[in-house]
Amino acid sequence: MIPKLESAEYVKEYTIRVKFADGTAGDIDLKAELWGEVFEPLEDLEVFRRFRLDEELNTVTWPSGADFAPEFLYEKAGKQADAAGRPLRGSR
Repeated sequence: MIPKLESAEYVKEYTIRVKFADGTAGDIDLKAELWGEVFEPLEDLEVFRRFRLDEELNTVTWPSGADFAPEFLYEKAGKQADAAGRPLRGSR
């Protein structure tokens, strides 16, 4: 099942705060993911900050067409929460 992304907001630099319908949430630093033809333009912070939550695609997208799979964001948020010693699911 594809996790339902409920919100995404800019935090700082290349970090986005995401929250999923099951309560999984976290701040995800995407800097290391910005490689390749589609993602390299996002290295410009002004471009990176222009993301939006696309409810139809259920993920964050940029005007350039770049996006990350919701499953990828969910996994990153879960790992970040686990590393911080918080439960993977449930309210923060």
